[in-house]
Amino acid sequence: MKKVVEIFKRKGRSTISIHPDATVIDALRLMADRNIGSVVVLHHEQYLGLVTERDYSRKVVLLGKSSSDTRVKDIMTTDLPRVSSEHTLEDCMQLMSNKGIRYLPVFDGGRYTGIVSINDVVRETISSQQEQIEHLQNFIHSS
Repeated sequence: MKKVVEIFKRKGRSTISIHPDATVIDALRLMADRNIGSVVVLHHEQYLGLVTERDYSRKVVLLGKSSSDTRVKDIMTTDLPRVSSEHTLEDCMQLMSNKGIRYLPVFDGGRYTGIVSINDVVRETISSQQEQIEHLQNFIHSS
């Protein structure tokens, strides 16, 4: 079974991040500009949490708050389960499914090293299945 490290080999470990004191509208602009659904919240290279479109809709829009006045630190999610680069994709899928979440922060040796999304896990799983199919087809044709 493939591991989280395989996702990072494909997509890299670069993280799009924002400061906790930034406004929610700044986070939304960043997400829109980068065509992403979440932004990691970092302060002095330390992981604090993640702000997502879901956080925005539930903690700003539904509560009638202002995107210009509300700070990222006030709506970010801080209690996501953490995984390491050595966790399997199956571990990640199970965690995401059981918790109803779409993102997992990755920590190695106690240090934040990246984020994986459900899309990353699905893409890597499909890629792995395609590789297996190709190997089987080659085996069948060479027999």
